[in-house]
Amino acid sequence: MMTIKDRVISGISEGNGTLSDAQVCTLVEEALAPLALSGKRVLLIVPDSTRTAPVGRLFKTIYATLGEKTANLDVMIALGTHPPMSETAIEHRLEITHEERVSLYRNVRLLNHAWDDPASLVSLGRIEAHEIKTLSGGLFEQEVEVTVNRAVLDYDQIVIVGPVLPHEVVGFSGGNKYIFPGIGGAEILNFFHWLGAVITNLGIIGNKWTPVRNVVDRAAALVPTPRFAFCLVVDDAGLVGLFAGTPEAAWSQASDLSAKRHIITVPRPFHTVLSCAPPMYDELWVAGKCMYKLEPVVADGGELIIYAPHLHEISSTHGEVIERIGYHVRDYFLADWERFKGEPWGVVAHSTQVRGAGTYENGIEKPRITVTLATQISEAMCRKINLGYRDPTSIRLEDFQNREAEGVLYVPHAGERLYRLGVE
Repeated sequence: MMTIKDRVISGISEGNGTLSDAQVCTLVEEALAPLALSGKRVLLIVPDSTRTAPVGRLFKTIYATLGEKTANLDVMIALGTHPPMSETAIEHRLEITHEERVSLYRNVRLLNHAWDDPASLVSLGRIEAHEIKTLSGGLFEQEVEVTVNRAVLDYDQIVIVGPVLPHEVVGFSGGNKYIFPGIGGAEILNFFHWLGAVITNLGIIGNKWTPVRNVVDRAAALVPTPRFAFCLVVDDAGLVGLFAGTPEAAWSQASDLSAKRHIITVPRPFHTVLSCAPPMYDELWVAGKCMYKLEPVVADGGELIIYAPHLHEISSTHGEVIERIGYHVRDYFLADWERFKGEPWGVVAHSTQVRGAGTYENGIEKPRITVTLATQISEAMCRKINLGYRDPTSIRLEDFQNREAEGVLYVPHAGERLYRLGVE
């Protein structure tokens, strides 16, 4: 029997269409009405600009429904460990003009999460080692502290607004993931990223129920403020699915639709993949998604090229660590864990995910595929961090197009759709 907690208000477009403004407005009103938020303090948690979604459309609809009724309606950017956004960038994320910001939305506070500022965090307690063992399927048995942005304690209701996509760490993004790591602290963030890396990208991505999702949902359950979510499914045409309910229930239905919309199955692997990073991936830290989503269809011994001529930086936040440890397969780190266990586990996880699957035996590292950068990152730096290099000016896109039959795949807007091998 479905309980109120399990109830999901949903809208799914028909055929190749998208949800209309009227449909979105009706769904938002119907979903929010039972929450009785008049006079309440409401915090919207939304992703930064590295996620494709009509976040502004939902923000403006929610504001039109609640804005004049709530005591507060504020927005926090779920940055994880990404750099903070300027007010101008947040305005762009919310699809509002500066004039609207200082007039209609003047009372809305715009907040950046600060994962590395202890003063901005509060501990919600610890997940005990025996429970971590159960949640992780026996891979880890350790106590993990759960910290979150303390601002969540200042509100009566959390409303998450964000897309659901195949994800390299958790299986499918969305739901409670906008709290952890979105507005979480370092320990829980580092733990579950390394948990995902130990399982590997190939073992995680595009799978609905994973040990990492178990940990994320368990951590979110410690948040005392009530949580609600609008989970979005977006394709090239626009918003094709909207699911509203608890983060767990809404995410579950959205991930099912995402699996249908965002996973492309091909019958055979490719020896060369040109994975083109969109401008929203302005660091390798996020452009790594162009590897994660395509690794499954690169043939053994093949090459994946991350083509991003606009990209100049590894990571403004984690670049120093990455330069020191480089990009390596998982077993490289596990073979010398005493050396690496003091590094941020989330960064080590990123390293293994960008480098991909492979082995490390008798001191010899053998990645399954070659990962090459065609960016503004220098050849010397690429060699230092253990990745290949190509001069981006030497690449002609037309040389990679329409050559699937020859084993060459060109992906013009990589990073959000997952490619898998299988029967079409």
